[in-house]
Amino acid sequence: MYSLRRFFFLLLPFAVLALGACSKGEDEDELDARPAEELYTDARDAFAEQKYERAVELFEEVERQHPYSEWAPRAEVMTAYAQYKTRKYDDAVLTLERFIKLHPGNESVAYAYYLTALSYYEQISDVGRDQGMTRKARESLREVVRRYPNTEFARDARLKLDLTEDHLAGKEMMVGRYYLERDEYLSAANRFNRVVKDYQTTSHVPEALHRLVETYLKLGVEAEARRYAAVLGHNFPGSKWYRFSYALLEGKKQPEEEKTWWDVL
Repeated sequence: MYSLRRFFFLLLPFAVLALGACSKGEDEDELDARPAEELYTDARDAFAEQKYERAVELFEEVERQHPYSEWAPRAEVMTAYAQYKTRKYDDAVLTLERFIKLHPGNESVAYAYYLTALSYYEQISDVGRDQGMTRKARESLREVVRRYPNTEFARDARLKLDLTEDHLAGKEMMVGRYYLERDEYLSAANRFNRVVKDYQTTSHVPEALHRLVETYLKLGVEAEARRYAAVLGHNFPGSKWYRFSYALLEGKKQPEEEKTWWDVL
């Protein structure tokens, strides 16, 4: 019994400290507690002043203190937007994915899909680098168009989708030229064919067709080269690339003034 009483006496100072800490924490929480609308207004003001990190803190506080209020979903979307404005794109995407999952019927879901696509789109790198982010942007932009075809978000997504497709086609062209320069003709042809088949609406198709003419001539398959030249002439009769292909097939030297940057490397 003595040892047990002694044990309680030893614990008593720690218990008092713990109770004091809990009491202090509860008081601080009580002091920090504020109405949802007031917190949201302060967060919105911070955002308007371009104090985005402070805005994120306040919007997140709305969610923490008032998770079931009408202000919480709004705050969650605005958190993502503030993260987007500070180029914290990965954080923005995670916030938006959580919002879509928790509030699938919310009126801001369309915007959440759109902002997700923008977050990927802003991370597109030049064609010399890996295009994984470009593919994610394309997938997300397509999702916006598919889900909300008649919205302003979809109209902008279509424009950005065209640029994204052109970017991916440019990457294929760059790799194809690389193989062509190194006489790896089959690998080059695969890349150029991919542009013609998968990126038909991009600005790279005329050159891709010309490069296929050039590639198949180097492989000694003239019939195939003429077939691609015919497609090029039918679809892009006024293109300089058709003139280049015609010159190649006729065995003529390409005029100096019409050479491209690629031809003079």
